[in-house]
Amino acid sequence: MKAVFVDQPLSLRIADVERPGVGEKDVLIKIISAGICGSDIGIYYGTNSLASYPRLIGHEYGGEVVEVGRGVKTLKVGDLVAVDPVRSCGRCYACRHGRHNVCSTLEVTGVHRNGGFAEYVTAEEQYCYRADIPGFPKECLCLVEPYSIGVQVNHRGRVAAGDNVLIMGSGPIGLCIMQAAKYRGAVVTMTDLMDSRLERARELGADHTLNAGAADYQLQALALTEEGQGFTVVIDTVCSVQSFPQALDLACPAGRVVTLGLINKPSEVAQVAITKKELDVVGSRLSNSRFSEVIECFKNGAFTPQKLCTHKISYLDTEKAFHEIKEHPENVCKIIIQFD
Repeated sequence: MKAVFVDQPLSLRIADVERPGVGEKDVLIKIISAGICGSDIGIYYGTNSLASYPRLIGHEYGGEVVEVGRGVKTLKVGDLVAVDPVRSCGRCYACRHGRHNVCSTLEVTGVHRNGGFAEYVTAEEQYCYRADIPGFPKECLCLVEPYSIGVQVNHRGRVAAGDNVLIMGSGPIGLCIMQAAKYRGAVVTMTDLMDSRLERARELGADHTLNAGAADYQLQALALTEEGQGFTVVIDTVCSVQSFPQALDLACPAGRVVTLGLINKPSEVAQVAITKKELDVVGSRLSNSRFSEVIECFKNGAFTPQKLCTHKISYLDTEKAFHEIKEHPENVCKIIIQFD
């Protein structure tokens, strides 16, 4: 079968590899689609500090079950599934307390172990979620995973009806977070430096959009809040050295700030920025068993993954897609790789 490997930064190849075998609790999945994420781009360009090489990349993927192990009980041949890429030990403190997405020995398929940019993938039954949705385009199966990130962020930020939420960054993950926040009843403002992304955010349901490059950006943002005191929840998907302190400034007293950043460069933050407003500042990583909720929102129309997809390409053009995302981000939201 064919698979997409990154052997080292800037070295991608389409390889012929043996089709994986099926264990007792495994299912074999014929991959229909896989989504390109920023972490995949980071692996290719060498900026993802968590990845190891060589790596069969891809952690957003889904397809059709074509074989099941003898011990599989909930899935059958022909089922359409989305695959959770998070692998945990089940024994450490985080796992024992229902936080397996930050397991002490966490591994993610496509980052720490081989992933889903391949014609066939095996996965244990417990990580596969049936997604047989009437009328739903099969090529969007891979988008369950990024939406699960959005749901997880909303859970960490305790977003609820009546919240006034600011999401910094209108890329694919920001848009997923926004639709999840709207589903919970929040009013949402999206920011970005690219007007094309802000336009897409409005199309997907954002109540307000702001260009973060405007000279009076913070004043415009605060004007959208109660008495100019700030947002009840600020979510930083930009994850730059500068964006985190700004998130603290834009949160209201007693507000919540959620960061997704994995950069290892320090931000300069005065402790008083947190203490004087008694902010809750939390991280959000990956997804903690949120796939079922996402699939339900796909069924009821609360989430519209079709609108996220701007490009569909053959797996043979994966490297070209990486360059397109880096060089022309204004034209790209989500690129879906197809293996049919």
